[in-house]
Amino acid sequence: MIPPPAAPDFLAESGWGGAEILPLAGDASFRRYFRVEHPELGRAVLMDAPPEHEDVRPFIAIAEHLDAQGLRAPRILGRDLEKGLLLLEDFGDDRVGPVLADDRSRERAIYEAAVDTLVDLVRRPLPDDLPPYDEAALKREVMLFPEWYAPALELEVDVDGFVAAWQASWGGLLERTADKPVLVLRDYHADNLMLLAEGGLGLLDFQDALAGHAAYDLVSLLQDARRDVDPALERAMLDRFIDALEIADREEFEADYALLGAQRNVKILGIFTRLWKRDGKDHYLALQPRVWGLLERDLAHPALAQVKAWFDDNVPIEKRAAAWEGR
Repeated sequence: MIPPPAAPDFLAESGWGGAEILPLAGDASFRRYFRVEHPELGRAVLMDAPPEHEDVRPFIAIAEHLDAQGLRAPRILGRDLEKGLLLLEDFGDDRVGPVLADDRSRERAIYEAAVDTLVDLVRRPLPDDLPPYDEAALKREVMLFPEWYAPALELEVDVDGFVAAWQASWGGLLERTADKPVLVLRDYHADNLMLLAEGGLGLLDFQDALAGHAAYDLVSLLQDARRDVDPALERAMLDRFIDALEIADREEFEADYALLGAQRNVKILGIFTRLWKRDGKDHYLALQPRVWGLLERDLAHPALAQVKAWFDDNVPIEKRAAAWEGR
């Protein structure tokens, strides 16, 4: 977590010359974050997104769209697209995940606020030229399972059957998504939500946003790879979302929720395995049993019958959650 060499000049050009640069966080991408402390201006966050690996323009576009819609994304205080550097508003230290780890009594109120924020987001217009969360994107993500998970556990799997099972399952969901797409932030969960000093929630990690199905960010929030959400709370928040948006066909929406939950959890299993094998980030492996538990619940929904049959035929029980216990 050494700051990039260009950081001092960038900060000076942004009006923050002489500020102290402190390590803050890295994530599952190539992005790194530093806290910037200035004796007169206060604090900000420096994002280092190496241009050879990351493009900061989608982050800027979505941040400015959210801000224009009255939702709280970090305001951009400085930018250098060629160097992949952004200076961002600092939302503080109250990230929802750690806050709830220390004080579970606040969980329901915070999740209600997170669901209400999603309801607000769904009601807002889409940004211009936002790519669709279409079949190609869904397929590309689930393919991380046979491409990374299966070889890592020495599994010989039927790839053609895998693709066919998904394609047979998500046809109606894709039609409904195309009919009424919404802004999907794609990584909306406790570790990407901040409790703001002025109240409300701040949004992080939305640069991969697409135009997709309203259930996607909800399932990202309630089926969290990083923390346990009680099934009763998940049920209550799912009902809160459906009621707020006056969704007429609850059964259909819940089928889509299960489909997207399964799709997302299969993707995450592949991503966490890739982070281990390709990037040497083996700390994500401890999360695999939780992701498998979520996936098994989703697969139990009738809408996932063909996908479940594929997993039953191709992935033995000892190659699921049990393979990662104790890692």
